Parts: sequence; C-alpha cells; structure tokens
Amino acid sequence: MKNNMVEFRRKFDYSQEKLAELLGVSRQTVISIEKGKYNPSLPLAMIIAELFQINVENLFILEEEDYKK
Repeated sequence: MKNNMVEFRRKFDYSQEKLAELLGVSRQTVISIEKGKYNPSLPLAMIIAELFQINVENLFILEEEDYKK
C-alpha cells in the first residue's frame, strides 16, 4: 500500500518525532509507515487522516498487488 504520509507531514510542518507524539506511537512506527514497511491499523489510519484533515483514501492508496493478497 502506498501512502502520502511524508507529503502531508511536511505540509503540516511536523517532524517525525512530533507526528509520533501526536499519534501516541514511536518515531520508528512513523518511519515504517512512511517507508511502506508497516501498514497501520484502521483506527490509526483514521486518526492520522483526521489529524491531516483529509479522507483516509487520500492518505493511503491501495495498489493492484494489494488486491491479490
């Protein structure tokens, strides 16, 4: 799954550490999500989208291979 985390984090001028603090997760979790190595739970994805004032679909994008899993 692709995501636009870095783009929105920068738009809101949040460091990875600040975003992690706001979300109640570790900085490593934010890094892993940004790199596409970790897909957040649905509740966390919705919290992130709400923080950035967007729909979750604008933040996380399913790719064709995601449908084959």
